[in-house]
Amino acid sequence: MMSYLKPLLASAALLAFVFTHFTLSASAAEVDSTVVWKSGEDGYHTYRIPALIQAADGTMLAFSEGRRSSRSDTGAIDLVMKRSTDQGKTWGEQVVVWQDEDNTCGNPCPVVDESTGRIHLLLTHNLGEDHESQIKLKKAKSTRTVWVCHSDDNGQTWTKPKEITSSTKNPDWGWYATGPGVGIQIKHGPHKGRLVIPCDHSYSVDPSVRKEGYGFGSHVIFSDDHGKTWELGGTIHPDMNECQVIEVGDQGHLVIDMRSYRGQGCRAQSVSTDGGATWSEITDARQMISPVCQASLIRYSWPTDGQPGLLLFSSPRDPKKRRNLTILGSFDDGKDWSWQQTLYPGNSAYSCLAPLGDGMVGCLGEVGEKSAYDTITLFRVPVPQPK
Repeated sequence: MMSYLKPLLASAALLAFVFTHFTLSASAAEVDSTVVWKSGEDGYHTYRIPALIQAADGTMLAFSEGRRSSRSDTGAIDLVMKRSTDQGKTWGEQVVVWQDEDNTCGNPCPVVDESTGRIHLLLTHNLGEDHESQIKLKKAKSTRTVWVCHSDDNGQTWTKPKEITSSTKNPDWGWYATGPGVGIQIKHGPHKGRLVIPCDHSYSVDPSVRKEGYGFGSHVIFSDDHGKTWELGGTIHPDMNECQVIEVGDQGHLVIDMRSYRGQGCRAQSVSTDGGATWSEITDARQMISPVCQASLIRYSWPTDGQPGLLLFSSPRDPKKRRNLTILGSFDDGKDWSWQQTLYPGNSAYSCLAPLGDGMVGCLGEVGEKSAYDTITLFRVPVPQPK
């Protein structure tokens, strides 16, 4: 096994030991926040499912679902966006990227192709009258479909979404979500340049084995031709869900970090050594404490000139409840998450990390006093530094 993969698949006992040895954190005074979306404003009942990415020119793009009538994951939902040209300090007017009558347009998962500057935005869609439970059981009028649009001007304008379901979804699957969060572009190895989008799905299970009649899994889709075509990669079963992916080492190997239904109060992970075509056995990431919830994992930097690289992770840091939104930092590719910063100790849920520029990193998170879904707020944090 490659030496850099061993830390990511370390034993639970070792990870539990390391977890007790956090020594670094940012001062709370160094963290500032801005409410980007507030539920009830601009004609939307609730804003959910944040995604944050930095365009090639440094512009920050924030995406979310504008849910018109309820908090439900289905119904009349529009995909909305805001732009910031000052590292997330202020945000422009809200733009509707995709609206389709009273149908569901959501699950934003953007990725920047660094060779072209084009931003690809992966999305999902379903009829507004179809409920999630019906889609999972394949009793809905239609199903979830997969779409993509793109921008060549750093998010100022977007193409009309194009459907790619036939090449990216197993016909046996019901529910499907791109991201939520961000995709990556592989920088090393035989699949250098590949765009990789982490996704999740539901699949049929014999009711005699699982009474619900379905299970959850994670998977990736990818493009080797700069987003012209997309294809389905490997899947990870069972009991996995929303996920994010990072690259490790110098051969283009990937680690996928997943929402877990294994009852361990933490994230689960798997490794791919073939660009996302296949995945290793699932392991529990004990340091990465989280309830059953989406989370964010990004590579902020690679090792260079004797300096370590930096991985960042954000999630509600509670094994059971959606509360205590926290960032963790690792300077050794995930062996030891030696840096942490609490962003919001109260109700919190989904989040997305991205570099902001000027030595700052942003975490776009769902937080609120009464509910985690009161606001989508950007937290600006100084980039962690190793001792």
